[in-house]
Amino acid sequence: MTNPASILLLLPALIAGAVVPFQAGANATLGRLLGHPLWATLVSLAVSIAVILPVMAAFRVSAPSIDAASKGPWWIWTGGLAGVIYITAALLLAPRLGAANFMVAVIAGQMIASLAIDHFGLMGFAARPVNPARLAGVLLILGGMAVTQWANAAPLAAAEAR
Repeated sequence: MTNPASILLLLPALIAGAVVPFQAGANATLGRLLGHPLWATLVSLAVSIAVILPVMAAFRVSAPSIDAASKGPWWIWTGGLAGVIYITAALLLAPRLGAANFMVAVIAGQMIASLAIDHFGLMGFAARPVNPARLAGVLLILGGMAVTQWANAAPLAAAEAR
């Protein structure tokens, strides 16, 4: 049985997920207007910094312990790289695939990677072995990706035939 408190945490997670396609669309348009997708990646990350700094000041967040972080595993520094990869991929691929096709592929990729992270207890997460129900969930997402792509391809093929 799922903990009722964890069910409440799903709402903000759904909201966070809901803003992602808007981010992809905004950044893709910004990239076209700036002349190159990488400029939009840079601007997006700069806006993130400009937004988070006042929030950190309002919450009186203390200075980080760089010494403690430097003693952590090497992979703790890869989050920024992952952000650049995602933002740039969204800039380049979302306009070509469409928001739904891009997002379902992103979600499928996230779920496959998440299943592996949980199964092997990577990235500091507790190990949660793959079981048939979790595997079925990921397979349903992959099926949804295939259906979404197929549904998008049919109208495009009809338009090209005209």
